[in-house]
Amino acid sequence: MSQTETNKITIGVSACLLGQNVRFDGGHKRAPYCTDELVNFFEFEPVCPEMAIGMGAPRKSIRQVKDGDVILLQSGDGKLDVTAEMKAFCDMKVEHLGHLGGYLLCAKSPTCGMERVLEYKPGTNNATKSGTGVFAKALMDRYPELPVEETGRLHDMVLRENFFTRVYAYNDWQQLKADGLTKHKLVQFHSRYKYLLMAHNQKLYRELGPMVANLGDDFARQADDYFRMFMQTLKHHASRRNHTSTLQHIQGYFKRALSKQQKAELTDAILEYREGLQPLLVPITLINHYLREYPNEYIKDQVYLKPHPQELKLRYGY
Repeated sequence: MSQTETNKITIGVSACLLGQNVRFDGGHKRAPYCTDELVNFFEFEPVCPEMAIGMGAPRKSIRQVKDGDVILLQSGDGKLDVTAEMKAFCDMKVEHLGHLGGYLLCAKSPTCGMERVLEYKPGTNNATKSGTGVFAKALMDRYPELPVEETGRLHDMVLRENFFTRVYAYNDWQQLKADGLTKHKLVQFHSRYKYLLMAHNQKLYRELGPMVANLGDDFARQADDYFRMFMQTLKHHASRRNHTSTLQHIQGYFKRALSKQQKAELTDAILEYREGLQPLLVPITLINHYLREYPNEYIKDQVYLKPHPQELKLRYGY
C-alpha cells in the first residue's frame, strides 16, 4: 500500500492535546491543529499516563526529581511519590504501542515531555531543563525509529513537514514488513525513496546504497540496520541546497523530452526556489505536470514527489 493512500495511520497523542480534561488542574491543553486539521488524516490514540495510574483530575501536580542517576516522580512537597506506579505503567503500556505510526507529545510534562523537562534537585525548587518525560522516554527507548514530536514545535513548518514525512515513510516500511519483506522488496523500497533520502542527507544516502547492494544471508538483521539508518537520514532536515540538487537530478530525466522553453521554465522554477522566491511546491508541481506529459515510471514512483498527502499543505511554507 502506498503511504499516500486514504487509509488513516494511527498516531499516539497526549490525551490533553485532544481537549480531554485530564490535566492536574482538571483542564486540558487542546491543540487545534490536532483536533481541527489532523483528525481528517489520522486516527488518534490518546494516552494520559497520570490518569492511567489512577491519579484523577484535578490532582496534586507532580514533577521530576533527579536524585543521583534516578528520576523520581513526586509532588512539590515530596509527600506523594508515584515513581513505581508510573514505571510499571510505562513498562506495560509501551509494549502495546508497536502499531503506531507516530506520536505527538505534550511539552514540559514530567511524563510526556519530549525534551527540556524540568528536573529538580531533591528538597529544593532549583531545576534544570534537562529532562525527558518518563513515559516519553520509555516510548522512544522502545521504538527508537518511531517519529515523535511535540505539538508546539509543529508551528515550525520545517519541523512539521519533517515529522509527517517520517510518519508516512515509517508507515510505508511497517506495511512492507507486514506484507512480507524480501530482498527484492527492500531494493524496490530504497529505489522509490532515492531522491527523498538525497534531499535529507546526501552523505547518509550514499551509505545506504552499499547496505542495499550487499544484502546477504543475515537479511533480517541487515534490514533492521538499513531501516535504522533510513529513519536517521530522514530525521535530518532537508535543506534548500539539498532540495535544489535533488530537483536538478530529477530534471535530468527530462532533458530529451522537454522543449527548450519547457527546460527554461523548469530551470527558472528550481532556481527561484533556491533563491527563496518560490516555495518547494512550485518546482514539484511543474515536474508532476511534465510527468503527465512525458511519463517516466522511475521518476513517477519517487516518494520525493509526494511524501505525504498534498492536502496537508506541508510544502507551502518553504
